[in-house]
Amino acid sequence: MVNFNGTLVESTANSLAENRGFLFGDGVFETFKIVDNRILFLEDHYFRLMSSMRILRMEIPMNFTMEFIEQQIQELVDANEVQNSARVRMTVFRNSGGFYLPTTNNISYLLQSSELKSKEYLVNTARYEVDLFKDFYVTKQLLSSIKSTNKAVQIVGSIFADENDLQNCLLLNDSKNVIEALNGNLFMLKDGKLTTPPVSEGCLNGIMRKQVLTLAKKMEIELSEEPISPFDLQKADELFVTNVIAGIQPITKYRKKDFDTAFSTSLIQELNEKFILV
Repeated sequence: MVNFNGTLVESTANSLAENRGFLFGDGVFETFKIVDNRILFLEDHYFRLMSSMRILRMEIPMNFTMEFIEQQIQELVDANEVQNSARVRMTVFRNSGGFYLPTTNNISYLLQSSELKSKEYLVNTARYEVDLFKDFYVTKQLLSSIKSTNKAVQIVGSIFADENDLQNCLLLNDSKNVIEALNGNLFMLKDGKLTTPPVSEGCLNGIMRKQVLTLAKKMEIELSEEPISPFDLQKADELFVTNVIAGIQPITKYRKKDFDTAFSTSLIQELNEKFILV
């Protein structure tokens, strides 16, 4: 079952023939984590979604309140019986009509859910090797900071990682600075200082990125949002990737350098204590 415009229907009910999200990538999406029938970071997700829709000049329906979206997610989670731990994706796309120039700015939306094996964020210190993906660059612009349905760079980068026995790749912007991983924001710890690229560098305005910055501040860790060069990576003590579903993923190897995971492990424990084990 999927939720299409507020109605639970079979997943094959929505035709792609005139779907602008499918035809032109004319859409945005949010991925929510459900724990014990709670939507984590709902307010942050909601305001990012509203901002993304405005940037793409979509018409936001009057009923698109945070409470409405919460209700739609809860109905789907209940219908699919995944209240304990689930991943929910909400895709918003402009209604059909037109080519590059749409004939309307009204929108439709699709909600999908799948069960997660664990509600807690897990400490994963298994081999997690990354390298730079240099075939394509991400531009330093506002569109790069939103979760649009156009993810060609991430798709080709994921294929490159798989072909080269890597667990992930790091993306570069048009200034050839490192901005993020294929599936999340990048953090670097060096000499007790935690650094992540600013959103102005072209990285995603990540929900988990915000939580990690807040947690690190409370832990009295020195923080900095500044550009990271490929050369900086080899001088780091730790590197890790963040997203809402996995939480924090430590990077264990970049090229010839192996990294510690002690700080990222402590952050995962802090995340669980604050948001999961409540």
